[in-house]
Amino acid sequence: MLRSLSRKFLTNNRQFSVSSALNQNVKTAVLMLNMGGPQNKDQVHDYLLRIMTDRDMIQMPFQSKIGPWIAERRTPEVQKKYQEIGGGSPILKWTETQGELMCKELDKISPESAPHKHYVGFRYVNPFTENTLEQIEKDKPERLVIFSQYPQYSCATSGSSFNSIFTHYKKNKFPSDIKFSVIDRWGSHPLLIKTFADRIKEELSKFVPTKRNDVVIMFTAHSLPLKTVNRGDAYPSEIGASVELVMRELNYSNPHCLVWQSKVGLLPWLEPSTDDALKGFVKQGKKNFILVPIAFVNEHIETLHELDIEYCEELAEEIGVEEIRRAAAPNDHPLFIQALSQIVVEHLKSDRRVNPKFLMRCPKCVNSKCGHSKNWYSQVCSQ
Repeated sequence: MLRSLSRKFLTNNRQFSVSSALNQNVKTAVLMLNMGGPQNKDQVHDYLLRIMTDRDMIQMPFQSKIGPWIAERRTPEVQKKYQEIGGGSPILKWTETQGELMCKELDKISPESAPHKHYVGFRYVNPFTENTLEQIEKDKPERLVIFSQYPQYSCATSGSSFNSIFTHYKKNKFPSDIKFSVIDRWGSHPLLIKTFADRIKEELSKFVPTKRNDVVIMFTAHSLPLKTVNRGDAYPSEIGASVELVMRELNYSNPHCLVWQSKVGLLPWLEPSTDDALKGFVKQGKKNFILVPIAFVNEHIETLHELDIEYCEELAEEIGVEEIRRAAAPNDHPLFIQALSQIVVEHLKSDRRVNPKFLMRCPKCVNSKCGHSKNWYSQVCSQ
């Protein structure tokens, strides 16, 4: 039923280059950080290998040996999934589109900081953040805004991307002529909330009126190991805050819940899982659902395959769901582009170049790199 939805968000495998948009007079650079995704199946193994050996993302015993083994073992399965959604991840395409539209809007509403130029920095696949930083330095902007594209902060995702910038400048000369600043989280921004609410309304309108008020809105986010949560990671509470604000925007029109997807491995993670929650609700007599990827700002394998194919098609048929729809990610929704633009403008106009919360470590942090990284950001964002 939703395979056509998946196809709608994919285009031909266009290749983008950070240096392709030539601009010799960049005043404000906006570096959009994200995990990234393989653009073709040949990139899958190295992508998984980088994830499984990144101790900022995952910590496990004997990681230098177990990580490569897991990557090797999972590569064929993950390659097959990418093949089923068109051959590769559309996350680069969407990020480029979002960045172009954001900067076009920024040039209009903030001429004093124009011209603006977006750059993409991925953690585990091209364009890598460290390579993008080199390109930014060549373009010589006056200001660099490091803009996390994870709306809700987690040490495993946002933290790893920010730590990679710190690691890069431990090995390379810092560009003291560029003013650095950080946008680390924005999951409660009003226009982001309105975007998600609008996406939900789009799907609710497709249910017949007699069913509409009984549709269960299931907000789904990438899960996290409980040992990470127990160290004090802010992610679950920030996800919960986003959910609450979206439901307030919807005037609490429907029953709703927060569930978690994409668990990897055998250790305990946040629950209930999205698939277990669907099974449980069907047993209780609920038969109509909307899945909302509340932590993702663009389509990628966890929306196009896990949600659309594994849950909305295969699982829904297996357990007897009557009707299930999936709210689109923000993608290029006009409200979302306004959100990105306003977040950057508000940041540029603020005297605060880094969020004090970002400079805190989790109360039970075990990663010494985080302490060094946060001290470094405190210094460079005050120069």
